[in-house]
Amino acid sequence: MHLKFSQDIKSLLQRLSEQPLSLGDILAETSERGFCLVIILLVLPFLFPIPPGLTGPFGGAGLILSVQMALGRRSPWLPRKIAKYKFPRAFAEILLRNLGRVTRLLEKITRPRMAKIADHPFIWRFNGLCISWLILLLISPIPLTNPIPTVGILLLAVATIESDGLLMCVGYVFTILISLFFGFIFYALWMAPSLLPQIFR
Repeated sequence: MHLKFSQDIKSLLQRLSEQPLSLGDILAETSERGFCLVIILLVLPFLFPIPPGLTGPFGGAGLILSVQMALGRRSPWLPRKIAKYKFPRAFAEILLRNLGRVTRLLEKITRPRMAKIADHPFIWRFNGLCISWLILLLISPIPLTNPIPTVGILLLAVATIESDGLLMCVGYVFTILISLFFGFIFYALWMAPSLLPQIFR
């Protein structure tokens, strides 16, 4: 199955073997799909241990793009400083190698389907809204939780690229479950100051 997502990744791998690519280059090449493709590139590292200090910049750039989706934009835009960012060669190779593994898995479960959902004019904005919310959870200062919202973001981003309505529905369910999970964590942290003295009496 030749997915748009797979073709984009293959093209990026070939070009990165020749020279580093900036986020702006990727957006220019992939047009409308660039929204979700660059979001995928930005959040994928959070599935694995990453160097400290990347959560803010990567999450912030992803949030800028997803908010544009939620507002209905079809042409992606990034501030010049962010658009000129180039993944270091070694980091990009590791990133795209891991992305290749994710792609092989997604090829088995993703295809265009449930067109009434996938092609609905409101869905583009709704997916952008859900991705924005998950990115906010991703960059929240709660340790060891980064991979959880990342999974939801990847599902929705790939489903949007491939017009897969069924995978979108799965992504919405994940978004609800992830929100409930983080809601429980936030509630536990809020209640902790009053509960701890009682526990250690």
